[in-house]
Amino acid sequence: MHLRVPDPYDFALSTARFRDLGTDGATVLSDGVLHRVVRGREVRIEPAVGGVQLEPGSPAIAAEVGHLLGLPFDLEAFRAWAVQDEVLAPIVRALPGLRPPLHPIPFEALVVAVTTQQISLLAAAAIRGRFVERFGTRHEVAWEFPTRERVAASDPEEYPSLGFSRRKAEYVVGLARSDLDLHALGALPDDEVVETLTALPGIGRWTADWFLARHLARPEAWPAGDLGLRKAVSTFCAAGRPLTIDEVRALGERFTPFRNLSAHYLLAGARMNA
Repeated sequence: MHLRVPDPYDFALSTARFRDLGTDGATVLSDGVLHRVVRGREVRIEPAVGGVQLEPGSPAIAAEVGHLLGLPFDLEAFRAWAVQDEVLAPIVRALPGLRPPLHPIPFEALVVAVTTQQISLLAAAAIRGRFVERFGTRHEVAWEFPTRERVAASDPEEYPSLGFSRRKAEYVVGLARSDLDLHALGALPDDEVVETLTALPGIGRWTADWFLARHLARPEAWPAGDLGLRKAVSTFCAAGRPLTIDEVRALGERFTPFRNLSAHYLLAGARMNA
């Protein structure tokens, strides 16, 4: 099944994070092919003219893979706006085919964010990989990410052996056991999403902001508390001067109405220049 992705689109560039920033086994880039378990079936996602080829394919699979590949982003409008900004223009021109990927499942998006709190992306991916192998389901190449029900039934005492701190174990299991309808968050405005999520133990503003950015693809999401974004904004907007969270939040106003995509491109630009 063919899934159209608007041009310009560079599959290798857009999926490189699954190679460079670590994988937990749930989305696996192997020999130029992305593997992901969708609705109990492992799907091969390969670059093709005008988009990607899915095997197997169905409307439901295409919808989830489309979210994974960042189809909710309005990149055409963003690029037309960004080329007029002196900071973003050279980054956008250097990365013409970049379409940032998203986390398609809300529970997975939050677990990813919690595990990444205060540690490197590579370390978090390794810890999460052990979690996925313990509570997920193995397919040919990829693992199905653990279901909320399976995690809710687990014992937080199992988690330290996987590399979790005791607090993070309590946060993840507590999230799974909560009565919050994660899918319903998509119908709420940004501030209500943040308010609802931060009422849960272990879910702070940083985690809620990344949920807005990397699951809901909200245009104005701006994770000012993210260390990587703070460094990128410092590099591109403040001549390398260390910035506080409040300063980064204020500087984000210049990137309205595309703060989310601006954050993704600033981070990509920082990696490109590293």
